[in-house]
Amino acid sequence: MIFKNRAEAGKILAEALAYLKDRQNVVVLGIPRGGVVVAAEVSKILKVPLSVVVVRKLGVPGHSELAFGAVDVKDTATLDRDLIRQLRLSRSVIDNVREREWLEAKKREKLFRWDRNELDLKGKIILLIDDGLATGATTTAAINYIRKKNPAKLILAVPVAPPETVNKLRLLVDDMTVLQAPPDFTAVGQFYSDFPQVSDEEVINLLSLSRAFEA
Repeated sequence: MIFKNRAEAGKILAEALAYLKDRQNVVVLGIPRGGVVVAAEVSKILKVPLSVVVVRKLGVPGHSELAFGAVDVKDTATLDRDLIRQLRLSRSVIDNVREREWLEAKKREKLFRWDRNELDLKGKIILLIDDGLATGATTTAAINYIRKKNPAKLILAVPVAPPETVNKLRLLVDDMTVLQAPPDFTAVGQFYSDFPQVSDEEVINLLSLSRAFEA
């Protein structure tokens, strides 16, 4: 299946999640930036609140698309120890990338959530959404961050992901919805006809138009 764009993927994903429509205590959390476009459609169709969980990929210097981990706004990092050993990344390299991305995460948290208080997710059903998964590094960091908030249930929902990532992340959540997990997966973008970069302004606009979750 090739999705026309992220909005269409969100609509189709919402159909698979219809059992959550109008449910009390459900919160949709999109992973910026692209995941928020998908999450906004799910939020609108299911009629449940929308917010964001900000995490930043820790990219290998010179190969930024290859993630050796991710960091959240609390400076808690999730690291791929095997990849770090394989690439022989030094502690100084890891710390420099981590600090840079943590500062960027804090900046985006303030930008996207304005002056709201910290998310209160205790006892809530959390629907975590991205536009797709590759290695799952940023999503794992998001899951770890949400778990510390003591939700009643954590559901991960994405349009597409490789089978090995699905199998890995399924162990970390209470439930998981993946529209397709093709064995020939190479990149998320290959499953979208239109897959442009999403701007900060678009994320802010989607959040302001939604029934944003007030912590």
